[in-house]
Amino acid sequence: MSAERTPQPAAARAPLAATRHSETHRSSRVGWLRAAVLGANDGIVSVSGLVVGVAASGAPHSAVLASGVAGIVAGAMSMAAGEYVSVQSQADAEKADLAIERRELATQPHYELNELTHIYVRRGLAPELARQVAEQLTAHDALAAHARDELGITEALRARPVQAAAASATAFTTGALLPLASVLLSPQQSVQAVTIAVTIASLFLSGALAARAGGAPVLRGSLRVAFWGALAMAASSLVGKLFDVAV
Repeated sequence: MSAERTPQPAAARAPLAATRHSETHRSSRVGWLRAAVLGANDGIVSVSGLVVGVAASGAPHSAVLASGVAGIVAGAMSMAAGEYVSVQSQADAEKADLAIERRELATQPHYELNELTHIYVRRGLAPELARQVAEQLTAHDALAAHARDELGITEALRARPVQAAAASATAFTTGALLPLASVLLSPQQSVQAVTIAVTIASLFLSGALAARAGGAPVLRGSLRVAFWGALAMAASSLVGKLFDVAV
């Protein structure tokens, strides 16, 4: 008579792929989302503050419009250049750190294995298990293991200068077009009031979209962005009134 087999639980018999489920995480958006939020808010606040300040000085409608267009061009280029340079500096630092790890893995593999083991022990694994994990990850891809667990460099959060520059410049231009449109469509005598109203509404929308994309409370994000934008416009209007001369 053949020996009966002990039935295994369904979970143990199921393939690994069957236990997976889809998840949507927002950390992969950090690189472009930060640049886009900064660019959009800067575009709205900078250009609206510029046109409100120029309008408050008594300048003609054409001068207000010209200042807005110039602000968009200069601001978009400045945002793109600033984002590219700053994020490229981060990318250069990451490359330098990876080069150090690559060299140490080639010259001191035993030390690097111990270092990885200690990292997993500090995270809560038993020393024996931590050693096994370190050995298996080292055999699979030692540099990737050290980049992720020692340096904190992951594919999702890795510096991408071109992406950050493009997102920032595009968002700045998109945001800046809103106060510029208010200058184009409003009568000269009400440019300030219309621009301020459009700007506040735009900042509420920008803050809400950014909060939603990042998983934060929408109302809090809207109020935070609108407050600082209103403060910037108040300061710009005050400066314009101090130079109350027609251009």
